[in-house]
Amino acid sequence: MNQERPASGPRPGGRERRDDARGRRGERRGRDGAAGGPQGRGRPGDRDGSGRPRRPDPVDRSEVRRPPRTPEPPLPEDADAGGLDRALRSELRTLSKENAEGVGGHLVMVGRMLDAEDFDLALAHAEAAARRAGRVAGVRETLGVVYYRRGEWAKALAEFRTARRLSGSQHLLPLMADVERGLGRPERAVELAASPEAAHLAAAEQVELAIVVAGARADLGQHAAAVQHIERLARASTARQPWAARVRYAYAAALEGAGHEEEAQQWYASAAEVDVHGETDAAERLGTGDEAWVVDLGDDDPVPGHDRPGADETSRPAGEQRGRPEGRS
Repeated sequence: MNQERPASGPRPGGRERRDDARGRRGERRGRDGAAGGPQGRGRPGDRDGSGRPRRPDPVDRSEVRRPPRTPEPPLPEDADAGGLDRALRSELRTLSKENAEGVGGHLVMVGRMLDAEDFDLALAHAEAAARRAGRVAGVRETLGVVYYRRGEWAKALAEFRTARRLSGSQHLLPLMADVERGLGRPERAVELAASPEAAHLAAAEQVELAIVVAGARADLGQHAAAVQHIERLARASTARQPWAARVRYAYAAALEGAGHEEEAQQWYASAAEVDVHGETDAAERLGTGDEAWVVDLGDDDPVPGHDRPGADETSRPAGEQRGRPEGRS
């Protein structure tokens, strides 16, 4: 039998039940501080008395914790930026006068500490300069050189790449190639030397790159190629050239790797003759480290085998250099 539904009154689950549920939810949300509470829509305090959103209280920056600042190593009074080369001093002019003086002082100390082989203090000064002037190419290059001297190849390469990008100069290619050797990637050193940018290097930088490539070829077991790559430069070198000792030493090492022991010893001796600054260990290899060498400063100083067929007497690299590989061969 069909039961007649009332014409009016609450229906099960109808509007009255929904309103009652909404009321209970509103009370609960009001107690919890959510929307629908005593302050109206939004969380209590989100809006001011006029109903507009309330602005957040300003942050008390005195309570913001900052990482502790690394203390800078002290600078002696005679650490004057005037001792830097002209190009680097020019770069520092982009800084304020006070900052340029501080950065220049740290760079001067880097040079002193590298000469003293105090690599830890050299790094402290280089990092202090980089924190002050991280967008100056010469500063990043200096930090890279410190990492290079410390044998931290990956860090050195990162700094050299940054300096190269900031300056647009290619003069760091020899150092970058040598770092690739240090990272165990001699094939990349050879690739860098064959890049179009390498063709535009100054003469001194091309000599340094050739020294690196000869060593990279030897790393790859290509000893004959190493000899061939460096031979012309070694035979054309003279005592007046700043790279003479290093290029002759590199040629001696290539000859030794190729099994030409006797000729290698002759070239080690030739390197020692012109190594007035002790840039190589040629004298130690010969067991004559305490002996005085007579250095011929003439342009026609004899070198072993210079009269052999194929020796190039006219090709003599010249020029000044800014950076060079330090002692890797």
